Amino acid sequence: MKFSPPLIKTTLLKRYKRFLADVVSDSSNDELGEFTAHCPNTGSMKNCWQEGDTAWLLDSQNPKRKYLYTWVLNHNQQGDWICINTHLANQVVSEGIEEGVVEELLGYESLQQEVKYGDENSRIDLLLTDPSKPDCYVEIKTVTLLESGLNEKTGEAFQAGAGYFPDAVSTRGQKHIRELVSMVEQGHRAVLFFLVQHTGIKTVSPAAHIDPKYADLLHDAAQKGVEIYAYNTHISPAEIKLHQALPVII
Repeated sequence: MKFSPPLIKTTLLKRYKRFLADVVSDSSNDELGEFTAHCPNTGSMKNCWQEGDTAWLLDSQNPKRKYLYTWVLNHNQQGDWICINTHLANQVVSEGIEEGVVEELLGYESLQQEVKYGDENSRIDLLLTDPSKPDCYVEIKTVTLLESGLNEKTGEAFQAGAGYFPDAVSTRGQKHIRELVSMVEQGHRAVLFFLVQHTGIKTVSPAAHIDPKYADLLHDAAQKGVEIYAYNTHISPAEIKLHQALPVII
């Protein structure tokens, strides 16, 4: 997906109150000065930002909005690109499937987004259907947590490039795994799709050091037939595109 209008380059000062980020415009947008932008990511955003990073913002072009600009990308001081707008995930994956990037999900006639399903009042991110094969339920999870240093739970060092999900305890994520297992038991395909939107991440694992119950459920789901894939993204101020598969280490 391409960004339109073009993103605006700023320097990040801080992120706070979950929904807000203070930034200062760069020299090409001096008229903006220091201002507050909307942060569309309500999660912990652990290890995703620090003061002095380059924040790329989208102009909503809606004068009725209290905060005209939305924070979309972060370019950190280690040189990594991170998409912090999790609302873009479905579109990025949908475009990748339609363009044939995801070999595991080729050959379906129809793709629908946000379809109600399951026993726990859920919506599946993508439903792939075709008269010749079982329906395929695809749950998308955005991965942006890159860990380094020592794992406080085990005392062992995190591997270079190790990405994890979730970045905080996620009862919602646990529910989605249960729903996927139920779909398999009913004879459908069920896919947990980790969308890696941090260019420093090279592998994906469940974050047992943060949410051990999620990790246990994921391990059990894999044994019961839930398919688990991870794909990274090409990220630039111009666009985000699904790129290639990454190893999943459960």
